[in-house]
Amino acid sequence: MRKLRIVALASSLALIAGMASAEDIKVGVSVGEHAEIMEQVAKVAKEKGLNIDIVEFTDYVVPNQALNDGDLQANSFQHQPYLDQQIKDRGFDLVSIGKTITTPMGVYSQKLKSLDELPEGGKVALPNDPTNGGRALLLLQEKGLIKLAEGTGLTPTPLDVTENAKNLKFLELDAAQLPRALADADIAVINTNYALEAGLNPEKDAIAIEAAESPYANIIVVRSADKDADWAKTLVESYHSPEVKKYIEDKYTGAVIPAW
Repeated sequence: MRKLRIVALASSLALIAGMASAEDIKVGVSVGEHAEIMEQVAKVAKEKGLNIDIVEFTDYVVPNQALNDGDLQANSFQHQPYLDQQIKDRGFDLVSIGKTITTPMGVYSQKLKSLDELPEGGKVALPNDPTNGGRALLLLQEKGLIKLAEGTGLTPTPLDVTENAKNLKFLELDAAQLPRALADADIAVINTNYALEAGLNPEKDAIAIEAAESPYANIIVVRSADKDADWAKTLVESYHSPEVKKYIEDKYTGAVIPAW
């Protein structure tokens, strides 16, 4: 009996120690698939002793500022070119610690069934931030609608358009507002998270979509000082788990693709 009590006491102490060593972090995400996937990540992470408080944002600007200010420990909503531009523009001390998903950008329309129907002087709604706006222009170039100046890299602007056979008019809007612009524009180039949030399926509803070979894989980002923290490693391991990969493949059926 005494031996059993000792074993039971040891088990209780081990459980208490495990609970004491659990860590709590806040992770910022954009609404839509990033938030939905992080909920699954949190389930896996909890079993590893990491408690994730998910904080949702409706734009692309605040999550990096909140992370840099220490209000978050990590965020998951952006691709590397966007992070690079934010660091350049705002001086953030942030770094990527792992890839998450790829969400191909699509062209959507309530008026047209194909890009061939795009009229002379058609209105094209684009994201107004440099990296996603540039990404949208590169997609339009890929589809043969425009040509861009050489050397603009991943961040061209409408000023870099050198050939515009249909004299398209570019409307630069906040990325979250683009689905609403479909009522006024002929086409809108929309990030997948905002398309899904608006009930648009990239595979079924887009009249054109980005090629799979894209440099725009999304990433988990932390402050540089935290890049080697144990909780950061656990966060990435949890995201890259078989359970999360299966969830992504089953739920999004190709509209969102694991990037690891």
